[in-house]
Amino acid sequence: MSNREVGVERWPALELASTIRHDGDGGVADDLATAQSTTRWIHQQAELLAGRADVAELTVGEELRSEIVGLRRAVRALFAQAVSPAPPSRADAHRLMPVEQALAHLNAAAAREAIVPQLDWPASGTPRTEVLSTERDAGVQLIAALARAAIEFLSGPQREQLRACNAPRCVRYFVKSHGRQEWCKPSCGNRARAARHYQRHNATTAQEEAGP
Repeated sequence: MSNREVGVERWPALELASTIRHDGDGGVADDLATAQSTTRWIHQQAELLAGRADVAELTVGEELRSEIVGLRRAVRALFAQAVSPAPPSRADAHRLMPVEQALAHLNAAAAREAIVPQLDWPASGTPRTEVLSTERDAGVQLIAALARAAIEFLSGPQREQLRACNAPRCVRYFVKSHGRQEWCKPSCGNRARAARHYQRHNATTAQEEAGP
């Protein structure tokens, strides 16, 4: 399931990276583990991807699922680079794609769909830019749209505020929205504070038992 909170801005790149998440039982869940779950996740992103790709009727097969997972690997590798020298997400820190490979993969994915910017200027309105594409394969549209969204994210101001949540058991990345934010959501903050309290309590108990 997607990490959605009312009033929180969402980015396609962050949503893709967040398809790896804590499963609630001490392990890691993968929202892209099967073609069926990938289809479900994509449909959940339909509103977010509006104007980028038409995915409302898209059904994912194994080949497209594999392509999306590959793109996620590239995005998470670049997220890890963005938060460096701080530690990356624990979910895949031990098996990240090399940065140069991730860059090449992301750029190649974005180039799969040829798009043309067009200026629209209504007689009584404000000029606006529309992006036109002749691509009719919804799968290609999706891969290219996710890649372009990741490029926009990583080249925009959000990159400087990207963090890996260090709360116990959490494996998410998040965009820091205020100066003192340390975790991706309040429940992670509660777990982190509880863990710190437990550690302090155990340390005090150990010292008391050791005696003078």
